[in-house]
Parts: sequence; C-alpha cells; structure tokens
Amino acid sequence: MEAHQHSPDSSSEECTVLEAPPGKNTCPQHAGKVAELFCSACECALCEDCVPDHEEHPKVPLSQALEQHRSSLQERLGGVQNRLPQISDALSFVKEILQQLTNQRASIEEDIQSSFEDLHKQLDVRKSVLLMELEVTYGLKQKVLQAQVDSLVRGEGDITASCTQTEEALAGEACAASLQAEQELQGRLGELAGLGLPCQPEENDQLDLLLETDGLRKSIHNLGTIVTTRRDTNAVASQSEAMGAGLEQCIVGHPASVTIVTRDKSGGACKSGNAILSAEVFTPDGSIVDGEIVDHKNGTYEFVYTVPKEGDFSLALRLYDQHIKGSPFKLTINRLLEAEVEVSPSTTTATNSAAYATPSTGSSEGAKRRGKSPGQKKKGSKRASSALGTPRRKTQNPIEDDLIFRIGTKGRNKGEFTNLQGVAASSSGRILIADSNNQCVQIFSNEGEFKSRFGMRGRSPGQLQRPTGVAVHPSGDIIIADYDNKWVSIFNSEGKYKAKLGSGRLMGPKGVSVDQNGHVIVVDNKACTVFIFQLTGKLVTKFGSRGNGDKQFAGPHFAAVNNNNEVIVTDFHNHSVKVFTLEGELVLKFGSNGEGNGQFNAPTGVAVDVNGNIIVADWGNSRIQVFDGSGSFLSYINTSADPLYGPQGLALTSDGHVVVADSGNHCFKVYRYLQ
Repeated sequence: MEAHQHSPDSSSEECTVLEAPPGKNTCPQHAGKVAELFCSACECALCEDCVPDHEEHPKVPLSQALEQHRSSLQERLGGVQNRLPQISDALSFVKEILQQLTNQRASIEEDIQSSFEDLHKQLDVRKSVLLMELEVTYGLKQKVLQAQVDSLVRGEGDITASCTQTEEALAGEACAASLQAEQELQGRLGELAGLGLPCQPEENDQLDLLLETDGLRKSIHNLGTIVTTRRDTNAVASQSEAMGAGLEQCIVGHPASVTIVTRDKSGGACKSGNAILSAEVFTPDGSIVDGEIVDHKNGTYEFVYTVPKEGDFSLALRLYDQHIKGSPFKLTINRLLEAEVEVSPSTTTATNSAAYATPSTGSSEGAKRRGKSPGQKKKGSKRASSALGTPRRKTQNPIEDDLIFRIGTKGRNKGEFTNLQGVAASSSGRILIADSNNQCVQIFSNEGEFKSRFGMRGRSPGQLQRPTGVAVHPSGDIIIADYDNKWVSIFNSEGKYKAKLGSGRLMGPKGVSVDQNGHVIVVDNKACTVFIFQLTGKLVTKFGSRGNGDKQFAGPHFAAVNNNNEVIVTDFHNHSVKVFTLEGELVLKFGSNGEGNGQFNAPTGVAVDVNGNIIVADWGNSRIQVFDGSGSFLSYINTSADPLYGPQGLALTSDGHVVVADSGNHCFKVYRYLQ
C-alpha cells in the first residue's frame, strides 16, 4: 500500500502521474497511466511513458484529437444516414416491381390456362365437326349403295325362284294340263331376262381423312412465348448518356435529333437494343411535344422531335423509368425569321379552311413541309394567334364561329388542366376529360358545370400515372388508358376502381373506345397495334404493326366505332385515318400530309355522328375536319374566333355538340355541330 501513496511534499512533476480510473483515457500500453497526448503519425493515444518512443512524431492534445475524431465520425454518420431515404425509396420501388411481377405472373398464368382451355374446346369442337361430316358423308354413300344392294337382292331372288319353278316343270311329263302354267313361266322368264338391274356400283368407296398434323404439331410446339423487358442489354440509367444537336439550340418547326447511348453499370457501351426508353419534351406551359424513338438495335437510340414555338423547353430521357445522366435537359428553341410565313392583314379574319400554323409532329416528312421560303406565302394563315400564344377570350368577338363555351385554364385544381388528352361523352349528359399530367379524370355536365374528379397518382392498380384516353362503357363503367402504367383501368360510374386489363400486353395505350359488342378497343401508340378485349380482360383479337403500309401504323392515337361496328383509327405520323373491320381487315383509308382540305398534319381525336360522318381533330393544323363515311371531305368546324392549339381527344355529346380537348390552351371547348 505504501508504494502507491504520495506525501504532501512530493514534487509537482511526480504529482502529475495519476492513476487513471478504469476505462477512461487509459494508456493502452501502460496500465494505470493517463493518456493526455495523441500521436498523429501513429494514430494512438500516449501517456508520459509513451512520449520518448514518439519523440519525432507530431503530437496534439488527446482532447483535441478526440474532438476531431468525433467530428469526423459524426460527419460520416450523417453521410450514411442521408442514404437511408434513398435506400427506403429504392426498397419501396423494388418491392413495387416485385409485386407487379407477381401480379403479372398470376395474370399470365390465368391467360395460359384460359388460352389452352379454349384450344381444347376448339379441338373438341373440330373433332365433333369432323365426326359429324364423316357420318353425313358415309350416310349419303351408304344409302345409295344399300338401295342398290337391296335392288340386286330382290332381282336375284326373283330370278332364282322363277328358274327353280321352271326346272321343276321341265322335270315333269308334258301334258295339256301343265301347258298354261308353262306358258306363264315362259312369260315370267321373259320379263326377268329383260329386267334392268343396277349391276354397276352407283357409288364409290372413296372416303378418306386429310389431316395435316405436322404443321399443327410444330405450331403447338412453338405456341406461346414468355416475353419480358428484362435488361438483356444490362443498360443502366445512371451511366447512359445523350448527345447531339437536339440537346443544344433547336429551330422552331424543324426536326431535332438526340442520340442516346446506353451503358452498363461499369460504363461500358451496350451492344444490343430493346431497352425500355421514354422521352418527353415539356413546353414552358407544361404540355408535351410528341416525338419518336428509333431503336438501332446496337445499344444506341435516336429521339426525333419537333417543337411548335420558341422558348425554354425541357427534355426528360428515362431508361426503365429512371432519368439518364444529365436528364432532364434544358433546351433553347429559336426561330428562323427568314422561314416565317407572312400574313396579310386583310386575310386575318379568314376561316381556318386554310389551316393554322402547325405544331410539329416529329415526323421528317411533315417537318420538311414546314420549311417554307419567303416566296411561298400562305394567305389566311394565322400563325401568330393560333400557334405561338394562348389566345384570350375577348368580351366581344368580331368573328362568328361555332364555339358555345370553353372550360379550363392551366392548373391542378377543379376545372383546371395540365396536358388534357382524351375526351368521352356519356349518354347521361356527362363530359369526361383525361387530365394527363394531373393524373386524374374530371367530369362535367354537357353545359360545362363541374361534377366530380377522381384519380390518384401512382403505379399500383387503381392509380393513374398518365391517363391519355377515356371511354364510357354501355354498363356505365369508365375505361381509362394509362400510357405510363401500360394498362387500361376500369372504374365504375362513381370513380371506384374495379379492374385493369392489358397488363403485360400493352406498351403505351393512348386511346380507348367501345364497340357495339361491348368490347374495349385499345390503341397502343408504342406498339402501333390495336387491341380488342372483353371487359373481363380476355383478348379477343389484335391487328397492326409499325410501318407505313395500309395495315400498319406510325404512332396511332385514338379510335372510334361507326354504325357498321368498324374501327376508325387516327394514324398520327402517317397523317391518315384508317377504317378496319373487327378482324383487322382494311376497309378504307383517307388523308395525306398537308394543309389542304382533307389533308392532315398528324390527326388525333376522332368521332362518328349518327349519319356516319367522321369528325377528326387535326393536331398539327390545329383544326377540326368533317368527312362523310367514305372519307370525302365535307367541312370544318369553325374555330376562327378562339383558335385551337394542338387539339387531342374529341367526342360528340349526348345533345349533339362536338367537344374537343384543346391541349395547348389547357381547356376543353364545345362547338355547335349540325348533323
């Protein structure tokens, strides 16, 4: 004990060597010694006995080192904690994808079961038909041959019996008593000798089965394929890049091109295509400019778009729903003054039969037509008022047109819209608007009175991500095409979710309609295909592919059904309207690219009146044209006083008026229409 005690007169230096409380600033090398310094070179605490071994090393007070380490640790902690929201979002996103994958599996399994059950039923039906045909054919032949057999048997019996009687008579003694009987036998034998019997077969035995099973077996062997949008390219958004003149200065009305190079997680260039890429150009007022993505199948893609007016735009490029590197991009759009079309003051009140200036569609053909030289002046063109600005309602209109009223401004509240797209009208006097960027459907009366709205943004069943098309089923159900969710949602008349259809089949549904059988017609803008479903979700048929042929589409938008139960489709980039049977056979095609009567610059909305006339929204020419059932141009809806700007969906109200989504002006308009 005495060895550890210190007298009151011990030196001050000796008194600084204190016994450290256990576990607090204790020197790791010398037990019981207090560490008061920190060696920066060795990164360890030092007591008095350690100092000689670290004489050449920089040292700081231990308290200072501890404070610095705590500060550094706190900073690291904050950095790691900041990742938690990102990880939480990623976890939710992955779980959502997993749930959707599970739902898809169940849906596809149901489709497989249903499809093969249908095939079994069809095979059974065909077997029954063949057996029935066999019985009928056999019966006809058997009846003829059996009748012939019966006739020959009777003839044979008669001859045999007569011959037997004659032989018996000849075996007896000839006498006067038998003379009469022998004379009768002689007459009978004469008749039998001349009897016409069918000795040649009146029917053949040819009965065979032609059943080509090799091709069928091969078809069955290859029947069905499980397809997926899995990332075979290993492309990731964070490494993929965009380049090209379309990211720099662009010219109004001229196509701009952006090249997207997909890369894997290590930054290596992908060599194959089929990645899910989306591109959207947002105008300053929030609407979206259409364009087209071309997959070069080598890991690179090209996005071609055309903007309708100058200003500051933004371009969002997403790979698997995630922004690529640098997205969204800021775009500056300028105008070529020498390419302007001059307007004569004396012609500014002309009706839009000459067409208004056209927001571009992104197609190269249409863009070339817009580059006019100063010598090619177009009279009656109202470029300044209809295409470059949002027209305001005037208190007094010097020009009479067919407008009854307009509803809406840009916004997110009731009666306000941001990029409205599809339009439908119900027999109960309701107008339904697909408010795309507000992720909802708004409902109004035929007089324009707001009634209700429904829809919640999201990617789960019952939510809306980008509603573009809307239709009303005869049952009262509301059918909504959801472009980004890649399915069609069905709600009841009160806006309560019921079901979805087309999930796993659709790539980008734009417009929806209902045929006279109650089937749902879906125009898939991305797949360039028209799908027809039962309300239960079962696929009835599909037709169309990407291209410029008569039975092909290039970005189809909306559809309507005429009195013959034929499907009318607007073919956006092919600048035409096409009419098909429900089986996909082309009945009629009309329209070409241009501004003349009956020409289109990217048609969108379409409707049919009670007389079979076809009403078409001409997006790029900002007008509405009317055609008869054979595709011959009849007239325009007069929109001169309050010009349209990029009309989209179109419908006929229950009281016979035309309602159109004036997308660029963030409103819908109702016009008089004389049927």
